[in-house]
Amino acid sequence: MNALLLWLAAAAILALTERQPRRILIALAGFAAVTALFMVFTGDLARASLLALLLMATIAGASGVKHHHSGMKLAVADLGLTFAGTIPFMLRQYRLTAALTIAGAVVLGLAAIAVILLVPGEALPLYERLAILALAFALYALAFYATGGAERWRRDVTTRTGLVSFFMASLIDVASWWPTGGLRMLDVADAPLPLLPPMPARRAVKPDIIVIQHESVFDPRSYGLAVAPEIADFLSPPGAHSGKLHVDIYGGGSWQTEFSLLTGLSSASFGPDSYFLFKKGVGRFAHSLPSELASLGYRNLLVTSCRRAFMNYDGFYGGLGVEERVFSDEFPAPFDLSAFEATNSDAAFFAAAEGALQRSIDRDPAPRFAMILTNFNHGPHEVRLQPAGTFEAERKFALATLNTPTYGEYYSRLSETAASYAAFRAALLGQNPGRPMLIVRYGDHQPTMSRAIEHAQGIRSGDPRQFETFFALEALNFEPDFADLPTRLDIAQLGTAALKAAGLPLDAVSATRLDLIGELGDRYVATPSERKRRFHRTLVDAGLIDLSAGEKPLATVPGRA
Repeated sequence: MNALLLWLAAAAILALTERQPRRILIALAGFAAVTALFMVFTGDLARASLLALLLMATIAGASGVKHHHSGMKLAVADLGLTFAGTIPFMLRQYRLTAALTIAGAVVLGLAAIAVILLVPGEALPLYERLAILALAFALYALAFYATGGAERWRRDVTTRTGLVSFFMASLIDVASWWPTGGLRMLDVADAPLPLLPPMPARRAVKPDIIVIQHESVFDPRSYGLAVAPEIADFLSPPGAHSGKLHVDIYGGGSWQTEFSLLTGLSSASFGPDSYFLFKKGVGRFAHSLPSELASLGYRNLLVTSCRRAFMNYDGFYGGLGVEERVFSDEFPAPFDLSAFEATNSDAAFFAAAEGALQRSIDRDPAPRFAMILTNFNHGPHEVRLQPAGTFEAERKFALATLNTPTYGEYYSRLSETAASYAAFRAALLGQNPGRPMLIVRYGDHQPTMSRAIEHAQGIRSGDPRQFETFFALEALNFEPDFADLPTRLDIAQLGTAALKAAGLPLDAVSATRLDLIGELGDRYVATPSERKRRFHRTLVDAGLIDLSAGEKPLATVPGRA
């Protein structure tokens, strides 16, 4: 009788939390499977059901915390990331949330021990328990496939509801988390796609391509919030090609956005390997934006606000052919690393980055591809980084628009970014008069403070704007080719859009990528497309993406005009 009441309570709770019939079905089926598994060891249904309920509560709580900070729910593949970076990151950046999460885990753990030691129950024979386990797992698998299988459930990752059902669906989606010796890519077809012919150059010049990743910057206008004219010009420069950018991440993991821009692939295509691409992906991507530009006579440069030891940036960028890499712990005086790392101020960083880029150009006047990575607007936004008396008018303007302190902090930092970028741009033009340049700027992801905007405006669960930032392509001293470029792009398409805007020749791979933009729109990984999957097969078969467990030499890029 006690077990029956527990099951009725579980069903009622899951019906309230999961809401949709298919989510309730997979959550209940998963609950039954977990209960049957626990019963093999506890012997009785009552204790097994209580333990399963505690586990469901743990999953729901952890998934809710993950969604708040990353925009994606907890999946089985995330468990391997817990100590690889998630917990250290949370302890460093969001200490209160981390402390409360750990405290909750301790309470649930103590409750589980109490259930095992104190709750009485009558043990069933082992053969009955094993039979129940087999039946429960068969029903669990049936529920998974009946509700759409992997193709359907993987798209559910960003919705705020269904915390338990998504995790239980990911558990049975073995391909999404089973370890491999190489890389795992989830959207690869069996048959290849013939590549389109290379495209010749549309312009005679080879402009510098300067890519600036603005850390955690998004356009407040996406949420209907007014911005001052100088911020509007920063986000949508007059005469530039600008718009909205879809990214794969929320709250952190900037390297995944960098990976997508550099390789023309979605980091999300690599499932549980997506977080580790800067380590597992070294030397595995023979076709990239840096390699294509190097074949056209460009010199490649990385200038970043992080230290050389951070996240294997040195190894990954080196593996893509970026021969010159400058890190924050290598900037010459008067740059003050200790003072910089207290705030990651864009005012200090842009001055240092401009110096590094100019010294590189002075050494060799060849056209440059430069990747410049800032870190100023990362969270938490509960902390004020700018000195008192600075950007007060901008902070006041933001709070009058939305009376949320974290938004005021975000907007004041954004104002410093806009002013610092304007100074950077003016310095480049002043020192290189007439030199053609294409400046590509974008936000890598939204910071978690945008949850405050969602709450204040009553935005529905799973609103796609949480994965939306901005991009801008600015052409200096040359006539760009913006024709037919959409104003909504996916981050995996931004590098190809930059090549087209620069008027450069496109090899067969980039020409095919450009053609796919119209079909995929601004959702590269989320758009079902057999041509995209076949294109990925072509890249794998040509050795341009190496998924194997062993190493192999880099392949030659298919024909160029």
